[in-house]
Amino acid sequence: MDHSTNGDASKCPFMQGAVTTTEKSVTDWWPNTLNLDILHQQDSKTNPLGADFDYQEELKKLDVAALKKDVNDFMTDSQDWWPADWGHYGGLMIRLSWHAAGSYRLADGRGGGGTGNQRFAPLNSWPDNASLDKARRLLWPIKKKYGNTISWADLIILAGTIAYENMGLKTYGFAFGRTDIWHPEKDVYWGAEKEWLAPSDERYGNVDKPDTMENPLAAVQMGLIYVNPEGVNGKSDPLKTALQVRETFKRMAMNDEETVALTAGGHTVGKAHGNGDASILGPDPESADVEEQGLGWSNPNKSGKGRYTVTSGIEGAWTTHPTKWDNGFFEMLYNHEWELRKSPAGATQWEPVSIKEEDKPVDVEDLTTKLNPMMTDADMAMKMDPIYNEISLKFKDDFDAFSDAFARAWFKLTHRDMGPKDRWFGPDVPQEDLIWQDPIPKGNNDYNVNAVKDKIASTDLRISELVSTAWDSARTYRGSDFRGGANGARINLAPQNKWEGNEPAQLEKVLAVLQPIATEFGISLADTIVLAGNVGVEKAIKNAGMNISVPFTSGRGDATQAMTDVESFESMEPLADGFRNYQKKEYVVSPEEMLLDKTQLLGLTAAEMTVLVGGMRVMGTNFGGTKHGVFTENEGALTNDFFVNLTDMVYEWKSQDNGIYEIKNRKTGDVKFTATRVDLVFGSNSILRAYSEMYAQDDSKERFVTDFVAAWTKVMNANRFDLK
Repeated sequence: MDHSTNGDASKCPFMQGAVTTTEKSVTDWWPNTLNLDILHQQDSKTNPLGADFDYQEELKKLDVAALKKDVNDFMTDSQDWWPADWGHYGGLMIRLSWHAAGSYRLADGRGGGGTGNQRFAPLNSWPDNASLDKARRLLWPIKKKYGNTISWADLIILAGTIAYENMGLKTYGFAFGRTDIWHPEKDVYWGAEKEWLAPSDERYGNVDKPDTMENPLAAVQMGLIYVNPEGVNGKSDPLKTALQVRETFKRMAMNDEETVALTAGGHTVGKAHGNGDASILGPDPESADVEEQGLGWSNPNKSGKGRYTVTSGIEGAWTTHPTKWDNGFFEMLYNHEWELRKSPAGATQWEPVSIKEEDKPVDVEDLTTKLNPMMTDADMAMKMDPIYNEISLKFKDDFDAFSDAFARAWFKLTHRDMGPKDRWFGPDVPQEDLIWQDPIPKGNNDYNVNAVKDKIASTDLRISELVSTAWDSARTYRGSDFRGGANGARINLAPQNKWEGNEPAQLEKVLAVLQPIATEFGISLADTIVLAGNVGVEKAIKNAGMNISVPFTSGRGDATQAMTDVESFESMEPLADGFRNYQKKEYVVSPEEMLLDKTQLLGLTAAEMTVLVGGMRVMGTNFGGTKHGVFTENEGALTNDFFVNLTDMVYEWKSQDNGIYEIKNRKTGDVKFTATRVDLVFGSNSILRAYSEMYAQDDSKERFVTDFVAAWTKVMNANRFDLK
């Protein structure tokens, strides 16, 4: 297709040019513009099933027993086009599930196996996910058979769980309920590197201090799930690798025992593939030509499959019987001395100095041929690191304890991003409530809501205090892993009750008033906090001369401190909240970009973000009571004044040395208002200004209020999965 300007234009029917990634986007031409794409991902138009499709309803049609039987039968039904190692797909399916779930990170709840995101770039083409394109394609006949009653996300995780069961592990359970996405998650930040497997140094302040890894990242290099199997930056040093393993698994909410169990259990079965030259592999799936039909890494090395498969570059099995759940990993690790060698692909790996023939695993195709086992640097860390070694020896001597620890850790790994049990489905959902599930008791639905509201309204609490407390309670919600939110009232518990952004002194004052009201009416503090916020909003609406009620649904419960994993919640502390004009300190990322990140996690649109910021400002909810962005003479009234004054050309905007902006009257030079970057972006960004101008219109006063109430209610109900 000829797009030259001096050619015959009739040669190309598409005068606007190509729509491939080679063309410049708006953000390519103007890289400093605020990119709102993070709020537009997974638009309903990408979903071919339509807005009325309800996966929870489809799951009720699923024949779980038949599905599990089919997946079990599949494990040993080897296909010629991609044969199973030793005639068993278990190792490949476990790796498929593991690499889907293992992309989860605690800091922002993104990644994980809960959306089927592994089908799309960049995950479908990560170097660490080589050959998983084949695993998903092998599962296609099962997905085809069961259709929309099973999501890809659920099937991918189920395949690994069934694989373990098929090999002899008593698993802890399984829950369906993961809903597929239909478009790449371009909003997930996987790192700033511009090349795959760039040195670890690029995402660490100091690579020798793993806790200096850039947040929210968990993997040590671009394109890896966890750590480099050959060692830090490919240089073997198990003790140094152990430090990276510990930090990486910590950032996935795993402790040392869970880390050892997962490492050993993951390598009890299956093998690594590096029997060939990795440099001759074809392009990854996203780069491959159309004839590859979505597959990648084509291998011209002999058959290119089976014993000649090249994936990680490491080559070999870890145990004597790699299709059986046993204690072979620890027996192999501790019963031999190990030395560094090179795989056929040139990767660094550990192999036994000497080993009996009967202890070697057999070749994946020729069961009469014995081969050396191998260990990665991370495996050796389980023996050389003192803490990991103590746990490993315990598991070596107690196979039942190891099996139970792994089953629980696998369940946590594969379900960590699913949220509370209200979102789970199926006969194998465990009855036990686990602390990492953030359990919340059921609340009271039988009470007089209006009587509670009247009691709250009669207190001396200000509008700003009522609204801010409810907002702070609800804003912890994140749609990435369905954690946080107003339900549970964890704002009353450690660590949230001491977070700087929650203004502990004001919070203590407000809760001291609301707790007795909750006790008097026999209702949860969580319901009371949300009702108090609604009372504040309704007061502000009346102050604006309107009478619009805020919807409320009772039934929230109160979590206890014993139900709260303090360490995992610490990573959820808000470092910035543009809705309340709060920022803990200066960051490399701009305040307005941090606002977009928070908005996306809350599940809000750009328009909802706009109306909420404008409403929160005029109600005086700024952190610390600052007046930045409070563009009104009538603070405490839910008016559209923020937008009216923001778009009024009677004012000009001048930056000050302290990062604050003064809004001056153009004629008199008098300072009328002050603002932050977060305030002014609603006038500077072309898309946000369009929303601001709409809300500033004379005919938008009531629309502004109704839109604010709808967005407010959405946030207050964000973690009410019992209503969905």
